[in-house]
Amino acid sequence: MPPSAAAELAASGTTNALVACHYCDALYQRAALAPGERACCLRCGSPLYQDSRRAYRRQLPLTLTALILFLISNAYPIVAMDLQGVRTHTTLLGAVEALYADHMELVAFLVFATTILFPLTELLMMCYLLVPMTRHRMPAGFERIVRGICQTRPWGMIEVFMIGVLVTLVKLSSMAEVLPGVALWSFGALVVVLAALLSFDPRDLWQHLDEAPAP
Repeated sequence: MPPSAAAELAASGTTNALVACHYCDALYQRAALAPGERACCLRCGSPLYQDSRRAYRRQLPLTLTALILFLISNAYPIVAMDLQGVRTHTTLLGAVEALYADHMELVAFLVFATTILFPLTELLMMCYLLVPMTRHRMPAGFERIVRGICQTRPWGMIEVFMIGVLVTLVKLSSMAEVLPGVALWSFGALVVVLAALLSFDPRDLWQHLDEAPAP
């Protein structure tokens, strides 16, 4: 889009209809898409945005499901180990406390932040936005919350933690009897639900907010 056309759109107050390519900074006017369609940059071919109406309708149920699974994953033991008749088990928070007690404060903080703090913060922010939007209301601080979700999302690493747990279980299985806990299965389901949530770009909430009728 030429700079003069972009300036005219900005002056007319329709900047919410503009979208910029993340790779080459080309500016386009957002167009309506049919279900399943995707818009790509004409300059570099990178994807710009896609039709997200179906994904948007699934966001609130998926977010609530993820919150329930998250609470279960942190309330019950991840795994139990039976070594020479002595059985031990731990939760995710217990693992963080053990790291801190072993004077690995930085590692404990990173595990806590990437597996508990940031994922929970993102889910709560999504709930804060989606619940009022289902009633066609604009939540207070909408712009700041959307920006917060975009900044928080890269730091949620539950799937990385899950891979680490599975690798550890395989290595420990030769030394002790490993019994998967309720939280391990819950974490597995949580990874699948989070994958579905991450497929939705939180910036698309602007479009669905604009399309909502006034209360």
